[in-house]
Amino acid sequence: MFVTTRWSVVLAAQDKASPDSAAALETLCRAYWYPLYAYVRGSGRSPHDAQDLTQEFFARLLALDWLRVVLPEKGRFRTFLLVTMKRFLTNDWHRNMAQKRGAGNLPLSLDTQEAEHRFATEPPLAPDELYERRWAMTLLEESLERLQRDFTDAGREQEFNALKEWLTAERGGIPYDQIATALDTTEGAARVAVHRMRKQFRQLFRQTIAETVEASGDVDAEMRHLVAVLSRA
Repeated sequence: MFVTTRWSVVLAAQDKASPDSAAALETLCRAYWYPLYAYVRGSGRSPHDAQDLTQEFFARLLALDWLRVVLPEKGRFRTFLLVTMKRFLTNDWHRNMAQKRGAGNLPLSLDTQEAEHRFATEPPLAPDELYERRWAMTLLEESLERLQRDFTDAGREQEFNALKEWLTAERGGIPYDQIATALDTTEGAARVAVHRMRKQFRQLFRQTIAETVEASGDVDAEMRHLVAVLSRA
């Protein structure tokens, strides 16, 4: 899946007849729709309008027509989505959304109830800032899910549960003695376990970012940008 969901592959496969391109784009859209939903809500739309607009946006995007006008400088998937959404909103599609609803395009199934619950807890940021913060958080959450799957598949779920809350903690604040007790091991072994898990998490975060940029050379700059976005919150 990691090969076919690379944004570079989606950009390269702009052929409607390519099922791999369509599947890759839909996978990315399903993973990253909430930051756009939050952007639309932050722009002043009601929950109902935001749901309709987000679903219609992805219905049109998944038809792949819009990929034909992607420019090379818009290599970051988050940039492409936001710029395209802004143009979509400028055209004011919601004026005739009612007649378009159910007109043949099958929108993504969006959990808008959960989205509204999340939106209610968002900080008071400008729409663009909110979008970037939620984008960064979405990548972190996806990286954490991948890390959990790796530990579970290896039969180390207990270790994951004992260590996960220390992934982003300051080193001086990590209670290695408590972790050692929870894992029935030595404090030295607990230190090694925390170090390895944090390193693995960083690698997965980098890999997740790599799937949303056009070239491998963009990964470091994108990682620095997203970390800066999170640090401003």
